[in-house]
Amino acid sequence: MPHVLLIEDDASVRDGMELVLRRHGYDVDTAATGEEALALLDTPAGAKIELAVLDLMLPGMDGFEVCRRVRARTTTLPIIMLTARGDDHDIVTGLEAGADDYVVKPVTAPVLEARIRAALRRAEPSAPSRAAEADPAGLVIDRAGLTVTKHGVLIPLPPTELRLLLELSASPGRVFSREQLLASVWDHTFLGDSRLVDAAVGRLRAKLEDVPAKPRYVQTVRGFGYRFGPL
Repeated sequence: MPHVLLIEDDASVRDGMELVLRRHGYDVDTAATGEEALALLDTPAGAKIELAVLDLMLPGMDGFEVCRRVRARTTTLPIIMLTARGDDHDIVTGLEAGADDYVVKPVTAPVLEARIRAALRRAEPSAPSRAAEADPAGLVIDRAGLTVTKHGVLIPLPPTELRLLLELSASPGRVFSREQLLASVWDHTFLGDSRLVDAAVGRLRAKLEDVPAKPRYVQTVRGFGYRFGPL
C-alpha cells in the first residue's frame, strides 16, 4: 500500500482528497502547513512516506519553500505540486524548486491518481542496460548501480531527473522531442506539458554541466527538443 503525504491547508479539499486516495488503496498522512509536513518527515513515520502531494498556496511557509527544503533533505521523494491557478510563473517556480509534476485544482480523482501512479513508477529502479559510461570530462553514468558521478563525486538526482538522463544518454546524439520525453519519462500518455521537460533539463544542467548556459551533455536542438552529447 503506497504511503502518501498530502499537504493542503483547506480542510474540505484535504478531507476530500484523502478520502479519494484511501479509496484507491493509498495510506495517507495529512498536514495543513509546511511546517507540520516537514516535522512529520523528520519522524520515523515520515520515513515510510513514498510521495508528497504539495499545495503551493500554504499559510506561513509556502509550498515553494517546502519543496526546496524537502529537496535539500532527500532527492528520492517524488513531489506532485497542486496549484489553484494555471499560472505560468507559479508552475515554473515550483518545478524549478524540485517538483516532479503538477496538477491544477480542482483536479478530478482519476487524474490525480494517474499522476501519483506515474510518479511512483518513476521512483522504482530502472532496468539496467550497459553497466557504465564515462567521458574524459569526468562524468560517469552507472546504469546498473543507478548512480551518477563527476570527477568521482556523487551527484544525487531525484528519480525524474535520473530517468531523464538515462533516457537521453541511452542514445547519444539522438534528438528526442518533448512529447517523446513526456511519454517515456513522465509516463504521460495524455496531452502533457513541455514545461515539465524544460524544468527537469534545467535542473540537470545545473548539476552536470561545467557551464550550464553552454551545455556539453544535455543539448537543445532548437525547434525539435533535446539530445545527449556523445560520451
